[in-house]
Amino acid sequence: MAAKATIANDGPMSSFVDPFDVASRLTGQAYQVRFSHLWNGIATRHSDSVDTKFFVDGHAAIVGLAHTGFVQFRARAGRDLTDREASYIAATYLRERLEQEDERPLYDVSETDLLRLIEKIGIR
Repeated sequence: MAAKATIANDGPMSSFVDPFDVASRLTGQAYQVRFSHLWNGIATRHSDSVDTKFFVDGHAAIVGLAHTGFVQFRARAGRDLTDREASYIAATYLRERLEQEDERPLYDVSETDLLRLIEKIGIR
């Protein structure tokens, strides 16, 4: 049986996603984004999510990924998402929102959006 392709959890968690810049498509405003870490939001926010923390221009932003999307991915792919893959998904979502100049402290990513982003990134 061939091994399933994954993006491994190599290195410290804070290095899972390289810092990146995003420009608003509406006004051109530039955002500097840095990934911090992730954790299960189930106990923390009672949200049934995996929460990821970023700093956008130095201000904290939480991107909560719906746990049901992780379950759907496991059913389809036969494996779990790695923490690094979850971080990439959250970064992609945050990039999309900031391109629309939708800056806020908390984003909840639905199961539908999570699965869409998995396909967009090409995680199998």
